[in-house]
Amino acid sequence: MSAVLAQPPNPGPAVPPGLGAFADQIIGWLKWGVLVAGVVGILVCAVMIILGRRNRSATAYEGLVGSAWILGGLALASVAAVVVGAFQL
Repeated sequence: MSAVLAQPPNPGPAVPPGLGAFADQIIGWLKWGVLVAGVVGILVCAVMIILGRRNRSATAYEGLVGSAWILGGLALASVAAVVVGAFQL
């Protein structure tokens, strides 16, 4: 006869009373901030590329590298909830 070992309790995540709407509001503000920062960043990088076209290749290069970093940051922000959900306990 095999013995059945007791399992420790493993409750799912629970929102503390009264903090659900506040947390949603903060997350919404952060999402909006990421979108604004992304648009401004892409526009700044575009200006750097345009201005660096003639005899300022370092500026154009920095604009190109910066746009890659911005796109990477936006990609990470867009999958943030999926990544965090993958590591739920």
